[in-house]
Amino acid sequence: MSTTDKALGKTPTTVRRRITIDWRRDIIYVGFVAVVIVFSILLRDQGFISTTSLMNILRQTAIVTVIAVGMTYVIAAAEIDLSVGSVAGLASVLTAMALSQFGLVPGILAGLLVGVTIGAINGALVAFAKIPSFLVTLAMMGIAFGIAQWITASAPQPILDMTYNNAFGGSSIGPIPVLIVWMLVVVVIGSVVLKKMRFGRQVLATGANKVAAEYSGIKTRWIRFRVMLICSVGAALAGMLYAGRLQSGRFQWGQGDEMNAIAAVILGGTALSGGRGSVIGTFFGALLMATINYGLILAGLDTSQQQIIRGLIIVLAVALARQK
Repeated sequence: MSTTDKALGKTPTTVRRRITIDWRRDIIYVGFVAVVIVFSILLRDQGFISTTSLMNILRQTAIVTVIAVGMTYVIAAAEIDLSVGSVAGLASVLTAMALSQFGLVPGILAGLLVGVTIGAINGALVAFAKIPSFLVTLAMMGIAFGIAQWITASAPQPILDMTYNNAFGGSSIGPIPVLIVWMLVVVVIGSVVLKKMRFGRQVLATGANKVAAEYSGIKTRWIRFRVMLICSVGAALAGMLYAGRLQSGRFQWGQGDEMNAIAAVILGGTALSGGRGSVIGTFFGALLMATINYGLILAGLDTSQQQIIRGLIIVLAVALARQK
């Protein structure tokens, strides 16, 4: 131990404690580094470590990350939202239809209105009608998916407005795809609000102990309403990004993203029981899954094998994170 440590009153035990890994908090970062190292060694001849690979991974994870940031708030408040994938699909088709009929601004507003409307309905039923969020959003998942399929007759809705396509994922700012810029903006805002602002602290307090939060003056019903609203608006934005990147609205866009978003949130260290959450952790959770997907594709594994390995890695990571 150095003289400086002695002068500051640091003991060997203190120093050892400082470098101890908190598995619950840090497993996602350790896992991400480990996966990158393994793939870098095994797939060095396939070009895993390259700028192109990095951009492909970030582009692949961008839309799921946008959904997962909103999901972080919901799960941190001890709720769940299974409707986000269907909301994304509905937002994409309504945006495409409004763009073709009314123009750019109405099209953007139509997509956002989908998120606001469904989020308000989900939030009201969960917070004020006191229906479990699992049941509410499970029902809404089917409703939103059915509406999107019905109004389009299962047909894709093309988007010919290149201004929209370029702004929502179809272009780049210098070397950086716009899709990645959207993702980074959402992650930064979500992280700052959750960690630095009063609303974020209230979300965590509500998830940790709703009764105690109410006694401390927090209006937990409105907190739960707002997190459901935020999550749906984030899902609608994700649907609009799907539409811009792929230049069409389809009811299938976002299908299955609810499970990917939940997995990213849990991998990132947010407690499924509420009271603990990290938007940065969620981002790395989504990034880890995208990195695994990309590495398995380069390795030549088929879809079924990819699903098996990805599932095993997620279970292992969550199991390690639960160790004390």
